[in-house]
Amino acid sequence: MSWHKGFRTEPPTYRPVAVVDIGSNSVRLVVYDGLRRSPTPVFNEKILCGLGKGVAITGKLADSGIARALAALRRFRTLAKQIGVKQVFAVATAAAREATNGQSFIESAEEAIGVGINVLSGKEEARYAALGVIAGIPEADGVVGDLGGGSLELIDVQEGKLRDGITLPIGPLRLIDMSGGSIKRAREIVDDYLEKATLLANLKGRSFYAVGGTWRNLARLHMAQNKYPLHVLHHYAMTRQQASAVADLVSGLSSSSLRDVREVSKSRADTLPYGALVLDRLLARGKARDVVSSVYGVREGLLYSKLPRRKMQADALLSSCWDFARRYARSPEHELELCDWTDQLFGGPGYKETEVETRLRYAACLLADIGWRAHPDYRAERSLGMISQAAFVGIDHPGRVFLALTVFYRYEGEEMGDGLVHLLDDNQMMRAHLLSSIFRLAYILSAAMPGMLPRIGLKLAEGKTMQLTLPKKLQDLMGERVEKRLAGLASEMGRVAKVVID
Repeated sequence: MSWHKGFRTEPPTYRPVAVVDIGSNSVRLVVYDGLRRSPTPVFNEKILCGLGKGVAITGKLADSGIARALAALRRFRTLAKQIGVKQVFAVATAAAREATNGQSFIESAEEAIGVGINVLSGKEEARYAALGVIAGIPEADGVVGDLGGGSLELIDVQEGKLRDGITLPIGPLRLIDMSGGSIKRAREIVDDYLEKATLLANLKGRSFYAVGGTWRNLARLHMAQNKYPLHVLHHYAMTRQQASAVADLVSGLSSSSLRDVREVSKSRADTLPYGALVLDRLLARGKARDVVSSVYGVREGLLYSKLPRRKMQADALLSSCWDFARRYARSPEHELELCDWTDQLFGGPGYKETEVETRLRYAACLLADIGWRAHPDYRAERSLGMISQAAFVGIDHPGRVFLALTVFYRYEGEEMGDGLVHLLDDNQMMRAHLLSSIFRLAYILSAAMPGMLPRIGLKLAEGKTMQLTLPKKLQDLMGERVEKRLAGLASEMGRVAKVVID
């Protein structure tokens, strides 16, 4: 194997980086744990300044919004210094680039935050949003839509490649201004702009990747309506019909009624109906197959663009799981050995698996020991929660639950609640049980220490046998518990256990 060549086994170095995002509606600071393939936010704060409110009418950023934004940026500068951030990347979007007083605001903002601010063009904003989606969903194939307060950026993505993007002035804040607060008039405006967006012809039968807080609120509402068991927004998928239904419902609600909905951010109650309207009309015209939520967007795309090519091409999921192993496993080296050791049973003449299954097996190996510090009675539950709720990307919801269930069973958990198992099919359930049995055998042979598994053979042999091979120097490792676990694993694979001392 070579996929983990060059992996460093010491705990990840903490070198925080920050992105300041000055949008039409919000000004946000996000501090990440480092410039890495799958960065984890360690601090996240936004202030809804409404910079873009009124720009469509007056052409200027509102004085009140400017004052709030500058105060927020001064606070962010102090916080970043306190956290130990050495690199701050600052960007501004639609409101700042279009307002007549945008340049003077940017000059004041640069003084407040203490770094230069890159005012993104519409195409640049679309590109970074698409890079963010690719960073979090590498297999993305469809159209990315990033809805901000002032604009909607659209760009086609396929096989990691980007086409030219477009920007449309139909963000919720701008729509409120242009329509005079009339949802009926806003619909006419949206339809006029979408009719000219020829890019949407590429969307039919493909996925629409929804970026932005407004659309995340719609996904969260759909989760609640359907009592969805996994409260992770990233890679949450709705069919076009489901997304259209919730968007149509919300676009017809008043802001006062939305404030009473627990799943909806009260700060977005005024703009959410307009954001829902945009999604509904976009889906009606584009005929997408489904809508997939991405928590990665412009900020993460910006960081992704700063990575060296080698890191860009690294697997997002396996990188995240490896960081977990380096932080929480007794021996990260052992988890890499477990990946190699399980290779003996899969592929070639062994147990068949797809590329997707191989990748998930490696991820499960890297996570297999993260619960060891917990009390023995709670290791299964702790691992289940850590994995199912982790800030992983590069994995869909069934895959996430598969990993959680595999490690849950590895610690001999008995029944996983909360309806999570309903996200898996029978084959995935069986495979989770099988991998957990292999892990239990590996850990009882190696005591989770490196250097042991490479000396122990395990293969599917002739005559429907599963053969465990030990060197003479390790023959004393055999015992009742090893025999029992080996026999159980062999039975799961329709084999008879055989031990060879070589």
